[in-house]
Amino acid sequence: MEQVFNPYLPLYEYVADGEPHVFDGRVYIYGSHDVPGGTVYCEGHYVTWSAPVDNLRDWRYEGVIYRRDQDPSNADDKMQLWAPDVTQGPDGRYYLYYCFNFYPEIGVAVSDSPAGPFEFYGHVKYPEHIMKGEGLQGDMMPFDPAVLTDDDGRVYLYYGFAPACEKEMLLPEFSEADLEKMPAEERKKIESMMNAKLGENGMAVELEQDMLTMKGTPQVCIPGGHHTQGTGFEGHGFFEASSIRKINNKYYLVYSSHKSHELCYAVSDKPMEGYAYGGTIVSNGDIGYHERTKPVNTLGNNHGGIAQIGEDYYIFYHRQTHGTEFSRQGCAEKIEILPDGRIPQVEITSCGLNGEALPATGSYLAAIACYMTCPETTDYIDYQNPAMQTQTRMVQRQNVQFLTDIHDQTILGYKYFMCKNVSGIALELRGEFAGIIKVAADEDGKDIIAEKEVSVTTKDWSMVTISGAVKDGTYPLFLLFSGEGSLDMRTLFFVKD
Repeated sequence: MEQVFNPYLPLYEYVADGEPHVFDGRVYIYGSHDVPGGTVYCEGHYVTWSAPVDNLRDWRYEGVIYRRDQDPSNADDKMQLWAPDVTQGPDGRYYLYYCFNFYPEIGVAVSDSPAGPFEFYGHVKYPEHIMKGEGLQGDMMPFDPAVLTDDDGRVYLYYGFAPACEKEMLLPEFSEADLEKMPAEERKKIESMMNAKLGENGMAVELEQDMLTMKGTPQVCIPGGHHTQGTGFEGHGFFEASSIRKINNKYYLVYSSHKSHELCYAVSDKPMEGYAYGGTIVSNGDIGYHERTKPVNTLGNNHGGIAQIGEDYYIFYHRQTHGTEFSRQGCAEKIEILPDGRIPQVEITSCGLNGEALPATGSYLAAIACYMTCPETTDYIDYQNPAMQTQTRMVQRQNVQFLTDIHDQTILGYKYFMCKNVSGIALELRGEFAGIIKVAADEDGKDIIAEKEVSVTTKDWSMVTISGAVKDGTYPLFLLFSGEGSLDMRTLFFVKD
């Protein structure tokens, strides 16, 4: 039976910062490209995958669409391509907007096909009458570009980076007359600092029809973490990850707040101003969902966008693997846009784009777990903490994906399964572990389905079957571990009567 899970791409693929767009009856995913066990963000070239809008279970690899060294600024291939976006321009061609790691440019590539390949086109720049046509400056934080071609053919660019850990600069107010009186070097320094303060927000600017030239100077679109007081964005100020969509004649700007693990949204009747905070759409640890305060999975940065596919809307986001932020995988959940325009927060699941719960038959890779906690799981993001490399996590070794460091008080969860005539659960395990494994329908282990005392002492994969009267119905399945030692888990099987 054809299925799709979270992550929706094969487990050997690591496309993060996913921007979904529907072109010509297919949904394309554009994102940065991590590698398993990576040591920095986005080590790969851009690739894309696509699926027909009427079958989100059938993803096709379209190949490498843009290489790092195609941009003349990175001819020596020393920088990584960070989060991109794509739009179909007024001329019918497809434009890819991208940035390198903290490099002060937004690059543009172009293709006649949404599947690429893309060719270098130029860098976003000011008009000649402003800064003599130069490109965006580094103090304006040209970071995580997002782009929208509006219904009237006008094109808008969004970007920004506002790290909440940085102290807000306290600057006196300077008039143009004050600046004119200053020595050139002092004026340049002050203007740079003022621009840097401005750049600590989500920014927006309109582009000319050449898709490169800004019509004016960028303006603040969403306030950053230091500038939210009295704006309605308190506690959820802009951090990074701009993503723009027009839905029902309103502009929805999805972004990562300074909490980093959550994707929030703001709504306006205008493309570049008037945005009001809407709420959180998804957290990759379910923080905030039904007032949850403890994460159900490893927290980490987040980036994604909304896609309307058929009659339904989805939010695309990513999860962390390998105990780092450098090996991220794309996930997606169906969302609802209410009549008043609000988007309620959704929970993260294992079934994602499948359209329904997964049938409890056959086998599933253990790594599709959407719930993964242990005593080392922290409720904050700190990848310098050695605990990140000892917590239960998904890893890939020799092209095999599995869960590792499963130990006492680890809980693994899968949402959701449709169970019928199931007599037990079999787990493919290896390691050294002596204790009890419980199968439950709830994370607290109160609704126990089956349990078994186990002793595993092998470096080879072996099967452990936990028999029990698995009730019919659709519900989550949780595996609760208690005992001594540590396990790896590769596959989960359903045993039928």
